[in-house]
Amino acid sequence: MLFYVIVYDIPCDKRRKKVSDLLEGYGQRVQYSVFECVLEQKKYNELRKRLHKQVKVLEDSVRFYPLSRHTFNQIETWGEPPITELPGSTII
Repeated sequence: MLFYVIVYDIPCDKRRKKVSDLLEGYGQRVQYSVFECVLEQKKYNELRKRLHKQVKVLEDSVRFYPLSRHTFNQIETWGEPPITELPGSTII
């Protein structure tokens, strides 16, 4: 499993709503257009395929940032919501 930060900038309200609804099924919204997701490779591939159907690549922007366990432990968070936890990990 990997931890992904997924961000998007979609000018069309209808497409943006569909993308945010889809991402809510895979992870936790941490800012308006930012999600944190802990996904196995199969789920990640599924999400990318489903997102690709919703996004117009000439108009929209979607970015996927995978974080390793090493970099995950270096994330600094101020404010809410709390950071998503990796399965089997402890955050101090």
